[in-house]
Parts: sequence; C-alpha cells; structure tokens
Amino acid sequence: MEYWGDAGRPSTPVLHHSNSIMMFAMRKELEESPLASALKLIAGVKFKISEPLARYASMKLGGAADYFIEVETSAALAAVLPLLRRFTTPVCLLGNGSNLLISDRGVRGAVLHLTGEFKNIDWREDGEFVRVTVGAAYAVTQLVRAAARKGYAGLEFAEGIPGSVGGALVMNAGAYGSEFEKVVEQVDAVNAAGEPIIFSRAEMTFTYRDSHLPAGTVVTRVTMRLRKSETTEVSSKLRELVGKRKSSQPAGFPNSGSMFRNPPGDYAGRLIEAAGLKGKRIGQAQIAERHANFIVNLGGAKADDVRQLMDLARSEVRRQFGVELLAEVKLLGEWDETN
Repeated sequence: MEYWGDAGRPSTPVLHHSNSIMMFAMRKELEESPLASALKLIAGVKFKISEPLARYASMKLGGAADYFIEVETSAALAAVLPLLRRFTTPVCLLGNGSNLLISDRGVRGAVLHLTGEFKNIDWREDGEFVRVTVGAAYAVTQLVRAAARKGYAGLEFAEGIPGSVGGALVMNAGAYGSEFEKVVEQVDAVNAAGEPIIFSRAEMTFTYRDSHLPAGTVVTRVTMRLRKSETTEVSSKLRELVGKRKSSQPAGFPNSGSMFRNPPGDYAGRLIEAAGLKGKRIGQAQIAERHANFIVNLGGAKADDVRQLMDLARSEVRRQFGVELLAEVKLLGEWDETN
C-alpha cells in the first residue's frame, strides 16, 4: 500500500480516492456478474473476488485475481471449466504457487486452485513394486517423505521441490539427475471442456522441464511406479539430498525456485555468477548470494523488481557468454509490453 503524506499537494488524495472508487466499482461489477451468479450454484466450488495472490505464491508477491476459484471435486471441475469457456473467461491454474512469478497488476479472468479430493493419495503394492495414485494438489515434499517412511524408493530426487504433484508433472520437475518422467505411469486429467482424459506413459512425451500436455489440460491425478526398498536405505538417501539442497540453495527468504533452465552442458547459476551478478539487488529483490539461479524476496519486493533482475541476468549472460537463458518460472498476469 502507498501512503501519501505531502500536505502541500492536495491533488494526491483526490487521485488516491479516485482509484479507490474505481477499484470498488470493478469489484462490484465482478460480484454481480452472470459468471459469479453461476459459480454460486456449483457444489464443491468456493470463490473470491479480487483475491490477493501473494499469500498463495512461494515468493510472497503479486497482485489480485479477478476470480479465485477453489475446486474440491472432479464433478465441480467438470462444471467450472465449460462455464468459464462459455463466458470466454481466461483461466489459469495455481498449484502451490512455486515456479511462478505473478504480476503486481494481478490476473484478469479466473485462477483455479484444486483442493479437497485432489489432495487424496492411494498406495497399492504389486510384488516388488508399488503404485501410488496421488491428487494433483498433493504437495511433492509431502509425497516424497511419505514414500520414504513406507520404504518406497524412486522419489528421493524430488525432495525439496516445493510445488504440487500436478505442477511437477506438467513441468517434468527434476533434480539430482532424475525427473518425474522416470516414475510416471499414468496421468488423469480433463480438457478445457471439462471432459476426462487419461494419458498412459507411452502416450506422453517428456523433455527437459516439459511434459507437452495439450493446451488447456488440467491434471487431476498422477499414478507413479515406485519400488520397494528398506526404510533405512530410502531415508538415508533422502537425508543426503536434504543436506545437499540446504548447502547449495538459499534459505530464510521467499523464492520461486530456479529462475532459469540450465542451458545444454552448463548451469544457469554458474553463468549468472560468472557475469558478476550474484547478490545484485533491485528494490527488495535480490539474486541470491548462495545460488545465483535463485531470486529472493528480502521483504516487500515487487514482481517488477524480480522481472528486472531476470532481464538483467538474461542480457548480461547473453552479452558476456553468448548464451540465451530461458525462464523456468512461468509469468502469470498482466505485464508491461516492454517486459
């Protein structure tokens, strides 16, 4: 929030008051819209108007969504998606809010957030293997630690990945030499019309940080194949990777994980550090001193600050080394054309 304290400038409070009136009018228009009326009739749906998204984002910044819609059941999701389509409302999905940079100007349209049954999990042993079917809203770290407690191996690499299972699947998240594609057997989803789709592993194409799902696909559940092992062995491996992560990644300040993809044969963090940018600040955003491929919010950072640091890192690495860095974080919301 901005405070205006110059008594010698009487026009400033008028502008602030004018903006408040405009925001109130926009909110009222959204609350009284046909879409809002229709959403109220769908069981398993909760929604808020002009909901601030910073509280849902791991970097703790970003503006408000016109409609923030929490969906608790498959039936509700199947009803909401065609409704949004009918009202030509832009829609995007928000998982655990990691790997994401939300604009200070907010998000026009609808932001969907899966909860309820999309946090369910089911374990089924099959000989020396085990299949786990887990809802898209389930936290990756929670899944990894649950598997370790049961002595199921194969997910240790994902320890510390802060997102949801659905988000990790979509971006083929990975670390320490492995990725989600190594364990995925089946993906349940719905298309933009709310119709169910099932993808077997053979029907999917994974590449570095991408699962290439059709546009408009919303992942609802993921089935993974793990192997039985000794609890002590899995836990030991997990502790080893936890130690590596803590020694190499920033802690204590909100962040969105890795900002850029690693270019072939190199590391984005190494290039940004070699460009002399480690510790560089713009406003309250900083390229982390511990790992240069992270940008941290020191407290009160703006999304525009983070975006400027990203642009600076990209341009300097290009200028000094001739390497084009590609963003790993997704940009959500309204951005200036110059961005």
